Amino acid sequence: MVNMTDYDKICNFENLYRAHLKARLGKKHKLEVTSFETHLSMNLLSMAALLRARTYQMQGYYHFTISEPKRREIFAAHYPDRVLLHCVCDNVLAPILQPRLIYDNVACQPGKGTHFALNRMTEFLRRHYIKHGAEGYILKCDIRKYFASIDQETLKKQLARVVRDEDVCQLLFHYIDSYNTDGRPGRGIPLGNQSSQWFAVFYLNPVDRLVKEKLRIKHYLRYMDDMVLVHHSKEYLQECLRQIRALCDALGLELNEKTQIFPLRAGVDFLGWHFYLTESGKIVRKLRRGTKTRYKRRLRRLESDYGNHLVDEADVKMILASYHGHFKHGHAYRLQAHTLRDFTLVRR
Repeated sequence: MVNMTDYDKICNFENLYRAHLKARLGKKHKLEVTSFETHLSMNLLSMAALLRARTYQMQGYYHFTISEPKRREIFAAHYPDRVLLHCVCDNVLAPILQPRLIYDNVACQPGKGTHFALNRMTEFLRRHYIKHGAEGYILKCDIRKYFASIDQETLKKQLARVVRDEDVCQLLFHYIDSYNTDGRPGRGIPLGNQSSQWFAVFYLNPVDRLVKEKLRIKHYLRYMDDMVLVHHSKEYLQECLRQIRALCDALGLELNEKTQIFPLRAGVDFLGWHFYLTESGKIVRKLRRGTKTRYKRRLRRLESDYGNHLVDEADVKMILASYHGHFKHGHAYRLQAHTLRDFTLVRR
């Protein structure tokens, strides 16, 4: 790939093929995937040719609603567009954006994610305790309808400053322009696109820089639009909130009612867990009530699906292993013991 421009990397057949392999993970048996694979080489070559001619047009979105962990409207691109977005993100967008993000921007990046964020939060609380004991405060910030509220023109300006290849910019802008929230032109990015994850991670980078470089908050984490600041002074966190709110307003965003300052003793909710810092310095992570409820509901559904021959034993074991792997990152052993005690698999 010597002397390749960023746009050349997107048009490259090998890169498109690797993107297809990633896009089909977990979806090999879906009709649009098998149809695409039936004439795989021809489809990838055609896509590459359209890209080189600058005439590629996306095919639109599937629209559906999910209810867990909360109700969300999902707009998922058709399979060829998902392949292209994988190629764009893996070969161009991620290498450009990731080095520009702060270390404690922890969502949707290689080597980071939920468990990284949980461990980082625990480390911050431990460091705070060493210096200030159990006294202190937490500022929790959350954006109202984050993905739906992102201003597309602001996002384009942010991308244009870091993406130097004009052809890549135009392709990204094509995807941005393909969607708007509830018929509001210039607003929102779709939850289903891989590119949207990177856009959302990057869009609040000015807030990250404000908190770390101007306000000098050492213990700060952001997971997408979920921000946590830990500091010994309530008054200073109030000033931080004022400046964060002003910058969010400038970005076209609004902090919601979950944005509050809590005493450290009360703990804080973060990524489905409630963190407590005890007087002795122990950090306790317990599942939030909503997470417990969803877990119990999922177990009941598994019992029903297994009984009706909709899943087999291997599927059940895989799902339980996933939950166990997540729950081992906190103090959830009693919950698992009590709920699994009554969990039975019986075929009807």
